[in-house]
Amino acid sequence: METELKDLSPATQPPPPAPADKDDRPLLKPEPDAEASAITPENLAELEKRFAAYVRRDAYGSMGRGELPLREKVLLGVAMATLVPVRVVAALAILVAYYLICRGCTLLKKPNREEEGEQEDYAHMGGWRRKVIVACGRVLSRAMLFVMGFYWINETSRGASCGPEDDGGKRQEEHERPGAIVSNHVSYVDILYHMSSSFPSFVAKRSVAKLPLVGLISKCLGCVYVQRESKSSDFKGVSGVITERVREAHQNKDAPMMMLFPEGTTTNGEYLLPFKTGAFLAKAPVLPVILNYPYQRFSPAWDSISGARHVLFLLCQFINHIEVTHLPVYHPSEQEKNDAKLYANNVRKLMAKEGHLILSDIGLAEKRVYHAALNGNNSLHSVLRQKED
Repeated sequence: METELKDLSPATQPPPPAPADKDDRPLLKPEPDAEASAITPENLAELEKRFAAYVRRDAYGSMGRGELPLREKVLLGVAMATLVPVRVVAALAILVAYYLICRGCTLLKKPNREEEGEQEDYAHMGGWRRKVIVACGRVLSRAMLFVMGFYWINETSRGASCGPEDDGGKRQEEHERPGAIVSNHVSYVDILYHMSSSFPSFVAKRSVAKLPLVGLISKCLGCVYVQRESKSSDFKGVSGVITERVREAHQNKDAPMMMLFPEGTTTNGEYLLPFKTGAFLAKAPVLPVILNYPYQRFSPAWDSISGARHVLFLLCQFINHIEVTHLPVYHPSEQEKNDAKLYANNVRKLMAKEGHLILSDIGLAEKRVYHAALNGNNSLHSVLRQKED
């Protein structure tokens, strides 16, 4: 992928010489030729076809900057003046209240540290402190969803345990505890739902641990911190921590469950991206969960829209909807245990089938390219030629 993205420089004129150690991240540099970067209806259609998993299809259009009808503008104005201030105050009150609960429960307690201090959490803390953190976390997460307009959550469960049969034709232990929950990733709202449902540990950017209020809460969740843009040698260390946490959750009912989004980024909710193997390296069973956000005007999916704009428009909606499908625990076969990619791909196919999702072969790098194109930061001619080979 890195090689393909390097080929995105314009073919119409020779590029100026660049140093060999130039940043080769997928985001492209601005084009001096404004005409080459102009988005025409034809180019936009082709762009949306290639990056369909990230295209917004609601009334607010690409990046939430579409032309709105007068009625929608009036509703937005009313909501911004009345509904949004109330929701913001309520959300902040919930966040501060839970922070104080976490602060009180972790008082005089040292966090569990791994990987020479890079990973630390309070998730392995036992007794009444842990019970209070989990119980209050689930209740207040549901309260936060209510404040955001998710008044009802439609949850369904499907069948018995999935997976291979043994030589005698009998299913493996159906009530065996999974090592991880795996879910499609549509929005930051996903995290609040899973906190309210099972209060698992997540994978988060390392900078989250240093955020006011949220940092301590993430440590109480037991988040595993990663540096997304880093390609340093700490990858194996983080991968090992995740594998060990998944294995521990599978074997110990008192250990915090891991919640992983194997796609690695959010989509518009209609597609399922290729899965990373982190959740499947421990060879433990996993619990697949499918999230869907039905909408009429504004999609809660966080795909090609800025975070601040998305939060504002989401809070302006009087009612938001979420549907959750819990699939049976998936038990891997011996072949899947020995091949994490096969295991991940089979779970992905099952989730796509049960959730009526379209399988896509693009990922985070293409998402950056699509965002860059929408922002006019690269030549559409080059973007549209991406992956022709």
